Amino acid sequence: MKNIIILHGTGETENSFWIPYIKDNLEKKNYKISIPDLPNTNNPVLKKQLEKSLKEDFNEETILIGHSSGCPLILAILENIKVEIKLSILVAGYSQPLLGNKGNTYNIKDYYNWEKIKSTCKEFIFINGVNDPWGANDIQGRFMFDNLGGKLIINNEGHMGSDFYNQPYKKFPFLLKLID
Repeated sequence: MKNIIILHGTGETENSFWIPYIKDNLEKKNYKISIPDLPNTNNPVLKKQLEKSLKEDFNEETILIGHSSGCPLILAILENIKVEIKLSILVAGYSQPLLGNKGNTYNIKDYYNWEKIKSTCKEFIFINGVNDPWGANDIQGRFMFDNLGGKLIINNEGHMGSDFYNQPYKKFPFLLKLID
C-alpha cells in the first residue's frame, strides 16, 4: 500500500504551511496520507512523540516526510521499526542541537544509530536552506547526509515554513516532484 506519513514540526498541526497542499495533491495520486497529531507540539519531547508515531502503519511502500522537529522524530522511528521503508524526506531537518536554541534538546537524541537507520530506509532526501533562521541549515543537512547518504538539496528558502519568521510557504511543488 502506498502510504505517506507526514510529521509536523514544533507548534504545527496538519494544517500548517505546505502540509495541506502536499496531502491534497498526493491523495489525488491515490496515496493514503496520515498526519499524526503529535503530542506537546509547542514543546516536543521525542519519547512521547515516538510512542504515538510508532502506532502508524509502516511497510515497504511507506514514505516519511518530516518538517523541522518532525525530522529527528523520523530518525528515531527508523531506529525502532522492523521493516525497510521506501523513502524519508527531511525538510529543514536536524539531528544536533540548533545553535542559539537550547529549547530543542528534548526532541533529539544524544546518539543516533546511523547503521540501523540506514537499514530501515531505502532512500533519504534532505532539504535544507543555507539561510534557515532556526539553524536547521545546510550544515545540519550535511551532517545527516554524511551519516546516511542519499540526496542533499540545499536551497535559499529559509525554514520552508515558519510563523515566527513570516515564512508562510503554503505550496511546495518541488517536494511533490520528489515523490513517485
